[in-house]
Amino acid sequence: MWKVWKQKRKDICRKIAGLCLMAGALCLLGACRGVEKKSAGAADQADKPIRIGMSFDSFVIERWQRDRDVFVSVAKELGAEVNVQSANGEIEQQEKQIQYFIDQGMDVIVIICIDSQSLKESVKKAKAAGIKVIAYDRLIMNADVDLYISFDNEMVGTMMGQALINNGLAGKKVLMLGGPLQDNNVPLVESAFKSVMDANNVEILDSFHAEGWRAEEAAEYIYRNPRMAEQADAVMCGNDNLASSVVRALAESRLAGTIPVTGQDADLEACQRIVEGTQIMTVYKPVERLAKQAAECAIYLAKGQSLSETLGVEQVSSIDDGTYYVPFVKLAPISVTQENIDDVIIGSGFHMKEDVYLNVPDEMKKEKKK
Repeated sequence: MWKVWKQKRKDICRKIAGLCLMAGALCLLGACRGVEKKSAGAADQADKPIRIGMSFDSFVIERWQRDRDVFVSVAKELGAEVNVQSANGEIEQQEKQIQYFIDQGMDVIVIICIDSQSLKESVKKAKAAGIKVIAYDRLIMNADVDLYISFDNEMVGTMMGQALINNGLAGKKVLMLGGPLQDNNVPLVESAFKSVMDANNVEILDSFHAEGWRAEEAAEYIYRNPRMAEQADAVMCGNDNLASSVVRALAESRLAGTIPVTGQDADLEACQRIVEGTQIMTVYKPVERLAKQAAECAIYLAKGQSLSETLGVEQVSSIDDGTYYVPFVKLAPISVTQENIDDVIIGSGFHMKEDVYLNVPDEMKKEKKK
């Protein structure tokens, strides 16, 4: 009896040992499969392209199309996908676009804002979702964006003012026709311009702001105020699109070319007017450099890299958005006049010489060569 029980006990032990070995093998197999799945998931994540959402104010301003094309091209070269949207100047539409980008789980959202004061909550939602936010060329106030990248807008205003002073405006009168105050760049440009005027005893006859940068509103101002235009010794226009309409309105009163006009963005028509003599200057902002830098920064942010370490501490400063100090990459603009337009605009390939001088008589072109 005892021998039978002893044999049964041995058989039971063998079965238990066998079951344990089998269970261990199954656990080991499951663990290996788990590691395989985890490795595959990590590989999929590594292969997944960075996704960037880009919301433009609109494409009314000529240069935005160039900004878009360069940004998208550079981002794609760096392995990112870019979804470009235009809000057509409607703040509610821009808010919807940002929410769409959040819902789509974008890695970075780049915003060319319509109203610098109205997107704080949208930015907050994006950041809460772990999405990096870049304010492109226009600061979004009180929003704590991850990066603001633009040109030195105060220098833009200084350049406009100094060009007019160099043309003999000291002690005379000027009109200021700018863009909407909702664009944070506008007060910065105008403040610097006014400082130059004050320092040179120039009277500012009036100041007008075109909503949504609509150029026709600037022209309407000239039509409604012909005597004001006649009194002005110069007109400061906030950008080249406004200057286009203003020069056309002045031409109807035979004042084009007699009243110096400024602008910014180096639009083709503005460059044509400079060589023709109906616009005294424009401010060239090398948008290719801005868009390229912004695309690179978007990739760095998406990868969790430090901008100060990547770009260098000297290239990344900070700016007060009203509540927070946010990282600021600031680029230098260039004042363009008849004297340097060939070197700056044509030499850089921004516009072709035949396009810039399209309306200039051959005699004047020959004189220019001399």
